[in-house]
Amino acid sequence: MDSDQNLLTVQRGDCDDIIYDPRRLQGVNVYREEEREFSAGDRIQFTAPYKDEHIANRQLGTIKQIDADGNLQIRLDSGRTVDLKLQKHPHPDYGYVVTSHSGQGTTADRVLVHVDTGNTHERLINSRLAYVAVSRGRYDAQIYTNDATSLGDELSREVSHTAALEWNRIEAAGVGIDHSNADNESYVLAIDAERAPKVHAAHDNGMER
Repeated sequence: MDSDQNLLTVQRGDCDDIIYDPRRLQGVNVYREEEREFSAGDRIQFTAPYKDEHIANRQLGTIKQIDADGNLQIRLDSGRTVDLKLQKHPHPDYGYVVTSHSGQGTTADRVLVHVDTGNTHERLINSRLAYVAVSRGRYDAQIYTNDATSLGDELSREVSHTAALEWNRIEAAGVGIDHSNADNESYVLAIDAERAPKVHAAHDNGMER
């Protein structure tokens, strides 16, 4: 990848390399092939949409049956059951862990949130991530991090301008806003214990949470 010229080079097996500008050639999806071992009962997510089966990108499900030829029967979280062949639909992945972005709109009884303040780009750790990730849990949410001391500041970073109507929506969901740092537009999410999931902070086996 040439970031200066905004060029992407794609190697096609034994064929010649293809160099193109993503701004001019659209509708191209780039993937890295990795091996996965699936069994009946595994939670999976789809990393590409399947329009013929009405399956959205990042939709979750559970493998009910699988055979040696790569034929899968999957029960989607929506309740629908679909039959897929891996040779035709080669984009399932483990669904035990999802990104905050992929988790929008989903709900679980309990969630574990991993926030690495050292190896993650600062633009990805902010108040939006905090709200989306923690609010996915119906009863409980636990945050694991490499640095509990700076986590509050990292998750207080505001990245978008929010209208008054949206603030009302957030507060109605049980999330209060601490405006003590209003001068630098930095906000801290305060979870209402009676109306939102619990958030635990502890130390376990060297990993702060």
